[in-house]
Amino acid sequence: MQAEEIRIPRKIINQLLHHAQQFPDSEVCGLIGARQGVPVSCYPVKNAAERPARRFLLDGRQQIDAMKKMRDRGEQLYAIYHSHPTTAAMPSRTDLEMAAYPEVLYLIISLNTKGVLEMRGFSLSDNAAREIPLCLAEEDH
Repeated sequence: MQAEEIRIPRKIINQLLHHAQQFPDSEVCGLIGARQGVPVSCYPVKNAAERPARRFLLDGRQQIDAMKKMRDRGEQLYAIYHSHPTTAAMPSRTDLEMAAYPEVLYLIISLNTKGVLEMRGFSLSDNAAREIPLCLAEEDH
């Protein structure tokens, strides 16, 4: 993950924000698939954590199903997203410890704002986070 700025289509951003707003008391999570480095699909995955209000754990079966759909559609795993219902859009210690895909973008959506949703992107590896600026991309079609 070496990009200086990540462009995410408005459609994907809207899907992520909507997913987070649907479950304001739990961390929602999922995957984003891309073709040729451009995010094209959002795959919500059930949060299987014991305490979903405090952390996220991608449901194994749904994660495998989403990865299979991506492969079938010619997509690659681009990002893993989750929400923070009551804290800022910053990786928690648990997020850093559990990050298993250093090559993908991690998106965190915060609902802990007054009227404005916050979403930030990070590269997570070796228990460290590096923020990557996000840019809203308008669709060309």
